[in-house]
Amino acid sequence: MTTLIVSILVLAGGAVGAVIRYVVDGYVKSTAGKSMPWGTLAVNLLGSGALGALHGAGTGTYVEALMGTGLCGALTTFSTFELDTVHLMQDGAYTRAAVNAVGSLLLGFAAFLVLHIIFQQLN
Repeated sequence: MTTLIVSILVLAGGAVGAVIRYVVDGYVKSTAGKSMPWGTLAVNLLGSGALGALHGAGTGTYVEALMGTGLCGALTTFSTFELDTVHLMQDGAYTRAAVNAVGSLLLGFAAFLVLHIIFQQLN
């Protein structure tokens, strides 16, 4: 029964995370333009920070299934990050591609780590 409950929680979180990703990505693209993949960066940083906070808070299996695996898993996107970087390279925007790749990884790790530490201290 636990596997079924966890699976349903992952499904529910994933549905919400996918919608949030779609809305945030679209909004950021419409306001910041498309010269850089700012929408992908925004959802990845949001998801990384949220996952860091959840892990730092020491939430249990059900919360991690719903919010971590489900919501954050559907909110963030490594494959689109890679595709955006390849598109920048194909367009000859090598500097922007490098900034996107390195910046996304470093900022994502920083968002996770900072919120993990903060929520670990609060716990």
